[in-house]
Amino acid sequence: MTTNKTSYLEKNVDDFIREIPDIQKREDSIELIHLMQTVSNEGPKMFGESIIGFGQYHYRYASGHQGHAPLIGFSPRKAAISLYVYTGLDEHRIFVEQLGKFKLGKACIYIKKLSDINTDNLSTLMQQTIRFLSTKYTRIKN
Repeated sequence: MTTNKTSYLEKNVDDFIREIPDIQKREDSIELIHLMQTVSNEGPKMFGESIIGFGQYHYRYASGHQGHAPLIGFSPRKAAISLYVYTGLDEHRIFVEQLGKFKLGKACIYIKKLSDINTDNLSTLMQQTIRFLSTKYTRIKN
């Protein structure tokens, strides 16, 4: 069985945010932390070196691969902010389509800045994602 390359670390989120060189990304990250903490009712934790995660669930695939992942999260990368808030389910696609200006990747949504998207729709999408993941997988309380 393969081991996960990424897991929660005892790295300080505030220190990570202060190190973001782009002022807009830093400010958007602070706002995203507040929004995701409010929606998830979980505090921010570093998941790997560059992802800020909220909550946690345990997954196990038919292949036997298993691990832990954040319920929702984001990463302020150089090119864009990666939002890990979407399950890929067809019934959640309507919330994605109403977000605003973004690019959709395989497992995440890429935005240039938070003001490009509708944060009310983002909140709804996060709530739906948390509800789905909490039903399908074992949610781990921190």
